[in-house]
Amino acid sequence: MSKSFEDLLSKVRQCSKKVLSVACAEDEAVLEAVSEAHAMGIVDVILTGDADKIREIAASAGIDISPFRIIDIKDKTEAATAAVKLVHDGEADMYMKGLLPTKDFLKSVLNKEVGLRTGKPLSHVCVFEIPGIDRLLFLSDVAFMPYPGVEEKKAIIEYCAEVAKACGVNKIHVAPLAAVEVVNPKMPVTVEAEELRRMSEEGQFGDDIIIDGPLSLDIALYPEAAKEKGAEDRPCAAKADILIFPDIHAGNLVYKTIVHMVPNVRNGNILTGTLAPVILTSRSDSKEIKINSIALAAVLSEHTKNNGGK
Repeated sequence: MSKSFEDLLSKVRQCSKKVLSVACAEDEAVLEAVSEAHAMGIVDVILTGDADKIREIAASAGIDISPFRIIDIKDKTEAATAAVKLVHDGEADMYMKGLLPTKDFLKSVLNKEVGLRTGKPLSHVCVFEIPGIDRLLFLSDVAFMPYPGVEEKKAIIEYCAEVAKACGVNKIHVAPLAAVEVVNPKMPVTVEAEELRRMSEEGQFGDDIIIDGPLSLDIALYPEAAKEKGAEDRPCAAKADILIFPDIHAGNLVYKTIVHMVPNVRNGNILTGTLAPVILTSRSDSKEIKINSIALAAVLSEHTKNNGGK
């Protein structure tokens, strides 16, 4: 089981090398990240966009892009369409956002003819390595699905579980979070958490996924809190691998708190619910986050391939 991003990078090096398609690659930070991921043996790379600008940026930053295939397309919409088509057609395994607005990138993902839509909702999964916690944590949804109901949360859990399995987690503990750990009809998220727990007990998620909610964040992660609140016997107390947030506000606040206030934290992010892994990072994300996200997408791609493309 991968307990850190070092474990994950070791795991991805054991996979067959993946092909990464980058839309609108005229971006120094993206070129730096994909170049390093290539040097680490994780991916081969196809870049779409303005070839002259891509080469100019790479030369100015001292980035060697000579091993990469470059498809010269000046128009950003057309470049994104060409990049996602490579994944749709099986010429690439993963799709990454370069220098174009997120809404335009998502339009290419959802393109009816050459995109990666499945008919299911899309969801963002963030994986954290946090000092003091002995395992990777999988958080969702912190950036994409604003107000998920029970059915959307069911999809989020299934997506997160596949990412966790790809990272080597065999028995997955899921905590639908709330401010309290008891069901209160006046707090709808606690009712939804209880419904997800019931669905899990009925076997709707399979034998390898345990859902226990509602849980407060401290009980989900820390044995001291579980003991203090008399919750030691809860099946996910201090064991949560997956944290499911009640809405995007809670998820995004926790995400940014961890990123900006926890020293030495590491993370990676991918978009799920697509035919192939999609890497949707922010321009403000560090090179390390981008590389971690590429590695995460690579192990998910390998896991999907090994499970018959499911």
